[in-house]
Amino acid sequence: MLFTDDLTAIDETVGFRGPTACKAAGISYRQLDYWARTNLVEPTVRGAKGSGSQRLYSFRDILVLKVVKRLLDTGVSLQQIRAAVGALRLRGIEDLTKLTLMSDGASVYECTSPHEVIDLVQGGQGVFGIAVGRVWREVEATLASMPAEHAALDGAAEAGPFPEDELSARRARRNKKNAV
Repeated sequence: MLFTDDLTAIDETVGFRGPTACKAAGISYRQLDYWARTNLVEPTVRGAKGSGSQRLYSFRDILVLKVVKRLLDTGVSLQQIRAAVGALRLRGIEDLTKLTLMSDGASVYECTSPHEVIDLVQGGQGVFGIAVGRVWREVEATLASMPAEHAALDGAAEAGPFPEDELSARRARRNKKNAV
């Protein structure tokens, strides 16, 4: 990764539910759901397995969500972001957290060396850069005070309702009412 210091190691078995991922990335739940259903950013700890199941997003998933949000905020269209992510995946780059991405507002560039950054800027176009290391630290600080859970070994166990998940709370109340 360019433009970063040493980053802390993360536990890949720890997952965060949708509402927590949304808060940390600064996106709506609707965006999160759409991006997961269209395979832009899929949860890697636990995906949805039918009605009522909870997706669990890893730290890296949330980092990518925040990078996508930052690119959207700079004026890059979701179509361009999707094309850029698709091109990186075609090249075999699944872990987007190891990149430094740059944008001129219309396109997204992968920055592989400090010389490439200079070449882009000297080309006369204004370029917006996202140093993934800095975003890493922001996500890490945000998630430090939020609830997390470990993925079940068999993937079948589900935890109780998430305190900030209104839909889960409604379902729990309805199930309790129906049980009586």
